[in-house]
Amino acid sequence: MTVGRVRVLVIDDSAFNRRAIVKMLESLPNVEVIGYACDGEEGLRKVIDLKPDLVTLDLQMPRMDGFTLLRIVMQNQPTPIIVVSSVSGDENVFKALELGAVEFVSKPTSRVSPSLMDIREELIEKVREVTGANMNNVLARSSSQETIRPQRSVPASVPSVRQEVPGDFPVVAIGSSTGGPPALQTLFSSIQSEIPVAFAVAQHMPASFTKAFGERLNRFSALEIREAAHGDVLTPGTVLIAPGGKNLGFIERRGSLVAELTDPKPHHRYIPSVDVLLASLAPICRERLLGVVLTGMGNDGARGAVSIKEHNGSVFAEAEESSVVFGMPKETIAAVDVDGIVPLPQMCREILKFCKLTG
Repeated sequence: MTVGRVRVLVIDDSAFNRRAIVKMLESLPNVEVIGYACDGEEGLRKVIDLKPDLVTLDLQMPRMDGFTLLRIVMQNQPTPIIVVSSVSGDENVFKALELGAVEFVSKPTSRVSPSLMDIREELIEKVREVTGANMNNVLARSSSQETIRPQRSVPASVPSVRQEVPGDFPVVAIGSSTGGPPALQTLFSSIQSEIPVAFAVAQHMPASFTKAFGERLNRFSALEIREAAHGDVLTPGTVLIAPGGKNLGFIERRGSLVAELTDPKPHHRYIPSVDVLLASLAPICRERLLGVVLTGMGNDGARGAVSIKEHNGSVFAEAEESSVVFGMPKETIAAVDVDGIVPLPQMCREILKFCKLTG
């Protein structure tokens, strides 16, 4: 990557969208838009010829779609790619992440509209994150997704909620950001039998994507995985995913862990907040709580980890060797004496050891 400059190629079949995205990117002092393409074939040629530091990519295009371009680029010239997709393409976005895209930004509408400029701040933030991505680890995660096969063909149904559950089961709270969706799929797909452990997840993700994300994860695991709703009870064998645009926390009510969804505060830079999730569970679960901070930029999760350790809980951080972006784990390691610095391929095994389910 050029020192001090990020050279970006914009690929989108809409002339309006191309101009808008170029305008957003060029507002950053260290970004240079070196070209644009109006379809996948032209985009592929320019990726090869111009060797950009970063690509923004639409998925639905004529002549060659974004998925085909992703496959070819990642096989031949691995390059950080941010997918810029309409909100109607949830499954397409997750497929793109599996193929090697590092991040995504959702367009407000699939139609040409001035509202596209509403994504400016998010796009700029994602550009900052992705330019620090470890492409070797992106490719490793993309390759690992090819071996994962769905275990279910239907989403999890909402179960009848028990108001009273045993209060001594292990609870694992996980936070992640850039590189997190494939990491979470790798982790949960490793669990192919029911286990008496409850999981809660805060993955930085827009509101329109988390429900589909939970349904997708649910197809690959023996656990029951779904987007959390206000008042849900966290029970063993379930995974509650924080809804995008909200913070997920828990309160104790009659011996149960009850989900509370709240609006983010002005100081919450990353949503859903990992800190809020971890800090809410720490005083309730104490030593039976394990906080896990996975890949991502920034320091979300570090304060929550401090709270966990203050209440005698445990904390794992993903190792740099497997992180797509080592920001969140690094800040957590700096903030507390973590109980493990664990590469992603070993994370599930270490979690099960903490829960005393394996030696």
